[in-house]
Amino acid sequence: MTALAHVATEVGTGRRWAMLAASTLAQASTAVMVHGPAFLIAALHEQLGLSLAEAGLVAAAPMVGVMVALVPWGIVTDHRGERLVLLLGLVGAAVLGAGAALSGQVTLLALGLGLAGVAAASSNVASGRVVVGWFPAGRRGLAMGIRQMAQPVGVGVAAATMAVVADRHGPYAAVWVPVAACVLAAVLVALVVTDPPRPARGPTAAPNPYREDRYLQRIHGVSVLLVVPQFVVWTFALVWLVQDRDWSPGAAGALVAGAQVAGALGRIGAGQLSDVVASRMRPLRWVTVAAAATMLLLGATAGWAGQVAVPLVVVATVVTVADNGLAFTAVAERAGPFWSGRALGVQNTAQFLAAAAVPPLAGLAVAGLGYPATFALAAVFPLTALALVPVRDERELA
Repeated sequence: MTALAHVATEVGTGRRWAMLAASTLAQASTAVMVHGPAFLIAALHEQLGLSLAEAGLVAAAPMVGVMVALVPWGIVTDHRGERLVLLLGLVGAAVLGAGAALSGQVTLLALGLGLAGVAAASSNVASGRVVVGWFPAGRRGLAMGIRQMAQPVGVGVAAATMAVVADRHGPYAAVWVPVAACVLAAVLVALVVTDPPRPARGPTAAPNPYREDRYLQRIHGVSVLLVVPQFVVWTFALVWLVQDRDWSPGAAGALVAGAQVAGALGRIGAGQLSDVVASRMRPLRWVTVAAAATMLLLGATAGWAGQVAVPLVVVATVVTVADNGLAFTAVAERAGPFWSGRALGVQNTAQFLAAAAVPPLAGLAVAGLGYPATFALAAVFPLTALALVPVRDERELA
């Protein structure tokens, strides 16, 4: 047993799970802040007169903020530790989100949400490192799957609350939902989280894992491609239900929220499966195949009666989020304790770069081609990702 493993063993199981819970809540609260504005698109379009593409740009603002801040937060985490980064980010997201809610102007709303995204990026890096640092390899897939369920749960909370609040009180009022979530998460992190152990730094700098091979680069590429169907579904499922299926915002939000909860459970299942088969890449390849097939079926049926297409939206929501925990865990394991902050920052920066482009571009595709064709086109990206999954280059888990 290594010294680090011994230290981790000495920490009680209950304490590890408490830190996992706090890290998961931190990630969920920032997910509400970053992804919740997607559920304001209908209100921005109908109440404020924005086009779908313009409303999509507002929804993408916090994702742009996250994108520019992930690597800097990763560097700070590598050098200063996880707890400090989590607290700074959560408090900052709450303050900046409150400013956006009070702004009363679309431009200031987008700016405030973008800056809140900058602060929220902290949890994407630091909360994952807490999990990787405190859990052994044989339980890490399950633990990271639980942590990764935070994102779909956060999106589900946003769908069930922000769309309804925006419909009744306007899009600005809805921003108070993620503000409250970030405040709650900051309190729990302050009470529970401590930095995980790491080895002492040697006389020379830790080797750069990106120079050893192209394993990390390939995972980044796969993750970027799989973001596209994920965010097509996340961004436009609710709008499709309201506009094409004549659902009420409340009913559509409830369905999307339920689908996100199912997606969260799917991430846990994918993580547990990776522990059982002692591989992150083989399950990642299976998920990639399933994402391509599901989006093709959704595209083929979205113009039909809802009895077929609506259940497929739920399935697509589950399948298209199942890869995140697998890739995230694999990146942290391969990069090591002195590079994982930066590597996870690069991983999520690439994902959010793609994610930020999806709402406006998919909005244009929906306006020009319709929902069925847009859903079907999203299947091209997981099909392309299949060739990049580095199954043969994966090392034995340790």
